Amino acid sequence: MNVQARVTRRYRFCAAHRLHAQELSDDVNRKVFGKCNNLHGHGHNYTVLVTVKGDIDPQTGEVTDITRLDDLVNTKIVERFDHRHLNHDRAFQDVVTTGENLAKFIWDELVEEIPVGQLAKIGLIETRDNYFEYQSD
Repeated sequence: MNVQARVTRRYRFCAAHRLHAQELSDDVNRKVFGKCNNLHGHGHNYTVLVTVKGDIDPQTGEVTDITRLDDLVNTKIVERFDHRHLNHDRAFQDVVTTGENLAKFIWDELVEEIPVGQLAKIGLIETRDNYFEYQSD
């Protein structure tokens, strides 16, 4: 009988962004996004929580290969965004850099490449008060 479990790994990066929707006027953007619409942007110390689910391997006792997962997330997410401005990344040229959109982007980047197991959830901590979660149903 297969026994399933979940494992969550935590990753961190620092990045700047500006909340601004191209299709909205500058006035509306200021009203909708407030101080987060600052022309020069603002920064966050992001924490990304990557949850993988799967069968517990009877030999290793693990759900996934942690070393390979760490390499994947560090290469595709942390190195790409750390000490960068998210609005300057090609992925966000036509997408507002909200936490919701960033969490979905991270999901899309990782979902097909999880080394063992299946991606279950992405959690994104942006501030003490802002936590975003994405999972595909």
